[in-house]
Amino acid sequence: MTATVGRISLGKVLISASAVFAGVGPYLADWNETHIYNPTWPPHAKFHNAQTICLGAGLAGAALLQLWRPAHTTAATRTALDGAAVSAALYWATQISALAYPGAKAVDPPGTATFPQAVIALPSLALVGMGYALERRRLRQQRAANSTSPS
Repeated sequence: MTATVGRISLGKVLISASAVFAGVGPYLADWNETHIYNPTWPPHAKFHNAQTICLGAGLAGAALLQLWRPAHTTAATRTALDGAAVSAALYWATQISALAYPGAKAVDPPGTATFPQAVIALPSLALVGMGYALERRRLRQQRAANSTSPS
């Protein structure tokens, strides 16, 4: 069975949006005097911040590549979708899980917010989940249509 190559669908667009947020958002949020240019941060803290920024861009690139590259079979399309969804969700899932580490806080003093990143992280994960479900449904429908059509 051949898969539709490069098809634009709502599911792919939703996953792509979350990936783009993960790739661009850290630069927008952290490339300023509160993070990378913060004179009170030690060099190692800046290193980890830069690592996180680059990780977001790398995961975004991986997700977009897997999601939009040509796949010539339904199985290859499904495998690429699985990889894209995991890549798009990882940045957000690790951001949320970081709060579980001893002494970790989502903001530096004097900030008092509990988890302001949730405004982006949780909807982004929801986009990946919705996009994945929609794309899986589209692939199942496509497979069913291909199996019932005369050869």
